[in-house]
Amino acid sequence: MGTSRRHDDTMLRAVRGDITDMRVDAVVNAANEWLAHGGGVAAALARAGGTQVQRESDEWVREHGPLQPGQAAVTTAGRMPAGMIVHVVGPRYRDGQDNEGLLVQAVRAALDAAAGAGATSVALPAISAGIFGYPPADATRVIAGACARWLADSPGTVRDCALVGFDYRTTELFTAGLEASRDVPDV
Repeated sequence: MGTSRRHDDTMLRAVRGDITDMRVDAVVNAANEWLAHGGGVAAALARAGGTQVQRESDEWVREHGPLQPGQAAVTTAGRMPAGMIVHVVGPRYRDGQDNEGLLVQAVRAALDAAAGAGATSVALPAISAGIFGYPPADATRVIAGACARWLADSPGTVRDCALVGFDYRTTELFTAGLEASRDVPDV
């Protein structure tokens, strides 16, 4: 299940799977400001990666302070097949704030950091669509569009970008988000 968009040698795709099993250079973590990986995707990544992931996250926060919007922290992925984890904080969904702008900022920070660390393949979850309360259909649409725009603006960097749904519903929503992003120049 899923769909993809290809342009030249860049692929943006929606896939169903477990992000902790992805064989990519970087997986993106939907983190909180303190990189305390206690629930959702963050907990799954910390469990799969082992104690090294939380230890490096704690060191990052001690050195830099809490992770701010538009900022990304990079740690190793521990025991996971991925080479690194890129941690970003998506918005806690609230009426009256620029939820979409904040989510786009998180996606761009993740892709910027991954590319800056040398990643050419990246897997992203549905950032903010869990305990942060962002409606999943809206979050996946925004993430897909932000990835398509970033890839179009950054040719020759990330060549494979996977939008990973853990379940069929999230994968379907990412697929719909990719379809909605067709007005973005080909990636």
